[in-house]
Amino acid sequence: MARPGNQERPARHSHIPQDDWQGEPRSGQGIPPLAPNPTGAAPNGSMDRNRPVPVPIKHQARPENAPQGHPRFVKRSRSVSEGEFLRESPSPSLSSQNREDLPQKADFNQTAVSPPRQSQASQLRQFGDRWRRRLLNWKTLLIFSFIACGGSAALALAYIFQLPGLPNCPAVFWPLASASMRFECARIAASKQTANDLLEAIVLVDGLPADHAMREEANRLVELWSQEVLKIAEESFQAGKLQEAIDAAQKIPARVTAHKLVEERLKRWQTIWAEAEQAYQNAEAAIKKRQWRQSFQFAIDLLSVDNRYWQTTKYDELTTRINTARLDGNKLYEAERLADDGGLANLLEAVKLAEQIRPESDIYQLAQEKIKGFGIKMLTLAEETLERRNLQEAIAIANKIPKAANLEEEVKDFTILANAQSQAWQDTVVNLETAISQAQRIQPKRPLYKKAQQWITRWQYSIAGLAQLERARLLIQARGGSLEAAIAAASLISPANPRYREAQTQIQSWQAEIQVSQDRPILDQAEQLALSADVASLQAAINQATQVTSGRALYKEAQGKIQQWTSQIQQIQDQPYLDQARAYADAGNLRTAIKIAEQIRSGRSLYNEAQTAAAPWRKQIQAEAYQAQAESDLAQAQRTLQDARQMASTGLPASLANAIQLANQINRPAALRSEATAAVNEWSLVLLQLAQQQATSNPTAAIAIAQRIPSGTTAYSEAQTQIETWRRMIPVPVQ
Repeated sequence: MARPGNQERPARHSHIPQDDWQGEPRSGQGIPPLAPNPTGAAPNGSMDRNRPVPVPIKHQARPENAPQGHPRFVKRSRSVSEGEFLRESPSPSLSSQNREDLPQKADFNQTAVSPPRQSQASQLRQFGDRWRRRLLNWKTLLIFSFIACGGSAALALAYIFQLPGLPNCPAVFWPLASASMRFECARIAASKQTANDLLEAIVLVDGLPADHAMREEANRLVELWSQEVLKIAEESFQAGKLQEAIDAAQKIPARVTAHKLVEERLKRWQTIWAEAEQAYQNAEAAIKKRQWRQSFQFAIDLLSVDNRYWQTTKYDELTTRINTARLDGNKLYEAERLADDGGLANLLEAVKLAEQIRPESDIYQLAQEKIKGFGIKMLTLAEETLERRNLQEAIAIANKIPKAANLEEEVKDFTILANAQSQAWQDTVVNLETAISQAQRIQPKRPLYKKAQQWITRWQYSIAGLAQLERARLLIQARGGSLEAAIAAASLISPANPRYREAQTQIQSWQAEIQVSQDRPILDQAEQLALSADVASLQAAINQATQVTSGRALYKEAQGKIQQWTSQIQQIQDQPYLDQARAYADAGNLRTAIKIAEQIRSGRSLYNEAQTAAAPWRKQIQAEAYQAQAESDLAQAQRTLQDARQMASTGLPASLANAIQLANQINRPAALRSEATAAVNEWSLVLLQLAQQQATSNPTAAIAIAQRIPSGTTAYSEAQTQIETWRRMIPVPVQ
């Protein structure tokens, strides 16, 4: 098949006729004869070529088997300049018709030549012979050989390395495409090694009929490419492109072997992905709760997920987020601590710390919520300041709430309400109405509209209550001081009214006035009865005063009178007992005096006085008892020590040991105890001396005596040392 660009080109036309060609002979062509030089000189290339000399040339007749168009058998004539030789080389593009016309042209040229034919033929033959000899020169042959070989090699390499043209697959109309075209385009698509291109290649070759001759090759390629699609899908899954992997795997033909793995592979991918997403979401939830240990644990769970994307990219991303959130979380904790401490300065510092948390942080949203909470605390602080009726400071606090708290509208409404409340502090109808008018500026869509309505309702009720109280006061004046009517009018103010407490206070005051007027005569009569100051009169006064019941205005006064008169009665009744007790005490009978004083029971008016009088009497009795016990103990100790001395006087080891034991029983008094200790030390030294005397003759007896010396004595330490020495002196019995 001829390639584009290698089509035969038409012969190039020039001013020289087609059959007149000057130049070097072409490879494989004969050398045309040249006209002889009329002067007989050799051809000179420097001669003038612009003066053509007509030379008739008659070529030999072409044999039947000679190639058509051979230069030696073409009849032609041409004009040559002096010293120039003629050569003939037919154009490769010369058609057969032109070659057939050559004899005719030669005949035409022959008729135009004037010299005789024989002379010219002889000259041409001589000239041709000379050129043949030159061509036979070995250098010429060698050069032409190298040229021919090099050209052939270059042509061969050009054909070898020239790539065949690729088909234009996107422009192919596939229903009419050949199988070879399908295979070629499928291989081109498969060579790209992408899932979509491999699936496209599968579709191309899988479209062949079942009875097609290349169906078996198509099936093999479909199997091969399906495996490649599954591998690429697995790689996409590992790279984090789950949906892309699923889409690719699901497009694998159902009849291929790889399709049996698709369902299992999809289930595994989805399970792994779900586990990874769950761990990631758990970590995010822990981050938002600022549970750093739990979030890191969930992040570590990603390392055990069988997916490279989750093990590397998402794990690194999550740990970075946790570390960033932890640093921001510490700032937020500090901000919360400052806000909990309270105070405007702490709240402003808390807001400043929370605003340092950047938007890319996982706890940024939490920080924004906290900032709003801090702003709400500042607004609450402003309200508390306003309740103390400090308008300027309250507004100043509200104006310091940061813009990040998104409370600008609340601050504006608070300022309006604060000014309205300051008007209501005057507590007059005019000021309350002014406060209501200012609060009504807050429209229904405003954030503090509901609170403003509450204040408006409160102030409206307050105006109504104030008017009702004023009517009650007027009733007292209009009806000559009718307190009952005023109380009835003031009682109409409901508990929901802001003036309710004021009304109740006024009602209690009026009720007290009524009760005082009713109970004062009763107390006055009781006081008259108590003037006699005897038991019967005082009891009558008490009975009279008890008519003033609890809750009445004069109840406390009545109770005070009753306690006073009761105390007087008790004094009259108990004074004889106290006088008798003192008389017995003066006589030295303290125990009888105490018994009489104890007859005045607790709660009686003279109880404290009786107890005060009996206290020294009890101390005196206790001192006498202690003195008697001390004297008894001293006498007993003296007798014990005397017995011990008498026992030790025998000088026997057993008696000395018993005397020491008896003297150690003396504990008090301290003076006698010191004497007993000195005696014990003395007797211990005597025992040690007795033991030393027995040591020479009888070590065993010496040890027995020394062991009687008790610990804590002066001789005890030396006795223990001697005992060890004496034990070494005792001979060991021979077994």
